Amino acid sequence: MILGSEGRLGVITQAVLRVRPLPCEESFLGVLFHNWEDGRRTACSLAQAGVGLSMIRLSDALETETTLALAGRERLIKLGQWAAALLGYGVDRCLMILGISAESDRDAARIRGQALDIVRMHGGFNAGGLIGKEWSKSRFRSPYLRNTLWDMGYALDTLESAVPWAGFEAARSGTLAALRDAFEASSVPGVAFSHLSHVYADGAGFYITYIFPRAGTAGETLSRWRLLKRSASDAISASGGTISHQHGVGIDHRDDLEAEKGRLGLQLLSALAGTVDPAGILNPGKLVAAPAESRS
Repeated sequence: MILGSEGRLGVITQAVLRVRPLPCEESFLGVLFHNWEDGRRTACSLAQAGVGLSMIRLSDALETETTLALAGRERLIKLGQWAAALLGYGVDRCLMILGISAESDRDAARIRGQALDIVRMHGGFNAGGLIGKEWSKSRFRSPYLRNTLWDMGYALDTLESAVPWAGFEAARSGTLAALRDAFEASSVPGVAFSHLSHVYADGAGFYITYIFPRAGTAGETLSRWRLLKRSASDAISASGGTISHQHGVGIDHRDDLEAEKGRLGLQLLSALAGTVDPAGILNPGKLVAAPAESRS
């Protein structure tokens, strides 16, 4: 309860750390699939087979093109795209990045071999280490594009959820559709794309990036964001996904928590908060309303 409460039910004052040696081998491998569904099935198979990968990340077709455009090495990337097209990986192609972290070269080779066996079963193509290497170099730089886009007149936001495999695709595609419908209904041009990550044996997380033009005033831009965020949040709740995966609930998602936890679940959290923090001073307002807010 305390670990997941965003400081609302308690504060960690001491911690014991588990220390492990750094991997002697760490690499990222790029894999192409003909379409999203082949990649999604591969991610599920890799997770359920227990292949010792440190990361599985699958981008949809639009995010794949965006990732390749941002990777740098324009001539090499274009050559790779030309080769992929010759092999039948066309406009619907989706890029998967596999992370391999191992304590020895032998372990790394074993993990890579197991992963690629499953990849080939689903029609995937080993695109080699160049794409993975370029992705790893830019992975922590790309988020700063948010600031550049803002200066150029565009707002960017992200949202995420996690869903069991049985309902994963309906939740992801439904959330994307809700965003696109909101763009159309509000006559605001925008773009949204997604990737699958944080993979588990029983499900996975999806992460959506959406971009839209800023309005003439800050208030109008905020209204546009609220419409898009509300549409996506309603779609996530309707699909049975968690309203927030690893990013936390905070204030933005607090009103959606009842759809996920139920009224009894919220009463339980509120009772805990009232017991451990009767004055409402621990990160007030986040996750559940502070006692004073509840009384008002």
